[in-house]
Amino acid sequence: MNENPLYILAIESSCDDTAAAVLENAKVLSNVVARQAIHEEYGGVVPELASRAHQQNIVPVIDVALKKANIDRSQLNAIAFTQGPGLMGSLLVGSSFAKSMALALGVPLIAVNHMQAHILAHFIDEEGFEKPTFPFLGMTISGGHTQIVKVNDYFDMEVIGETTDDAVGEAFDKSAKILGLPYPGGPLIDKYAQQGNPKAFPFTKPKVPGLDFSFSGLKTQILYFVQKNVAENPDFIQENLNDICASIQHTIINILMDKLKLAVKETGIKQIAIGGGVSANSGIRNTLMEARKKYGWKCFIPKFEYTTDNAAMIGIVGYHKYRQQLFNDASVVSKARIPL
Repeated sequence: MNENPLYILAIESSCDDTAAAVLENAKVLSNVVARQAIHEEYGGVVPELASRAHQQNIVPVIDVALKKANIDRSQLNAIAFTQGPGLMGSLLVGSSFAKSMALALGVPLIAVNHMQAHILAHFIDEEGFEKPTFPFLGMTISGGHTQIVKVNDYFDMEVIGETTDDAVGEAFDKSAKILGLPYPGGPLIDKYAQQGNPKAFPFTKPKVPGLDFSFSGLKTQILYFVQKNVAENPDFIQENLNDICASIQHTIINILMDKLKLAVKETGIKQIAIGGGVSANSGIRNTLMEARKKYGWKCFIPKFEYTTDNAAMIGIVGYHKYRQQLFNDASVVSKARIPL
C-alpha cells in the first residue's frame, strides 16, 4: 500500500502511566512510558496523586517521544489522545494537552476509546507479529476491565461478555494483597505460580450464566481460605506461597478459558486476540498457545510492551480514524466511563 506517511502523536493518561508515542502510518517510531512509583506506598492507585504526576511527566514524555522518533512537531499530521475510560483527573491532563497542541499546530484532534485501543493494538506493524482478520474475538483483560468483544471491523465492536463486578486484574492484585505481597501483586502471583502446583488448593469457580464473568466471590473465598489456614498455622503463607499462587492463577485462567470456549462455540469464530495488562501473564499466554493446538484456534498475543497501558495503541487507533477522517473538535469531553 503506497501512501504518504502519516505522523501521529499519541498521548495516553487514563490511569497512572503517562505515555506518548509517535507512529508513521501503522509503524511505531517511539513508545515512551513514565511509570508512577508513588502508588506502591499506598497499595493501589491514588487518583489525586496520579493526576499531579501526569502534569509533571507529560511535557518531558512527549519531548522524549518526538526526539526518539526523530520527528519535528511541524511534521505531525494529527494528535490522538485517550478520551476514556479512566480516572477523570488523569484523563483531563492528557486531553487538555492534546487539545492545546492540536490547536497550536493546526492539525486534527482524534479522541480514542482506551478499550478499543487495547483490541486494535494487534494492528500495529511489528515484525514477527501477525494481525487478525475480521471478524475475531477480542478478550480484554486488565486491572479495570474484563470483556469478550466480537470485533467485526476497526470501529464495529460488540461486547458479548463482561465482568459483573471485579476485573480480572483486580482479582490478581487483591489476592496478592491478601497474601501480603506488595502492589502491584499480579506479576508476583505469576512469578511464584511458576514454581507451584496449580492443583494444590482447589478453589470453586463462580457460576455465572452466559459469557459474563464474576471475580468477587473467588476473592472472598481466597480471603477465608487464607484466614482459616493462617489461624491454624501462622507460617502457612510462607510455607505454601508458590502453591497458593499457582492454585489462584490456575482457577482464574480456567474461568477465562471456560468463557472463551463458550464464546467460540456461540459465534463460530476461532480467531482470538487478547489485550490489556493481564495478557502479559505467562500462565494465560501458555494456556492460549495450548488452546491453539488443542482446539485449532488462531491466537494473537500482542508484543509485551503493547499489553499494558501505552500510547502506541492509542496511535494505531488514531491512524485508522485519520484514514476515515474521524476527527474531533475542542468541545470533545473526557469520560471516566465510555461504552465500547
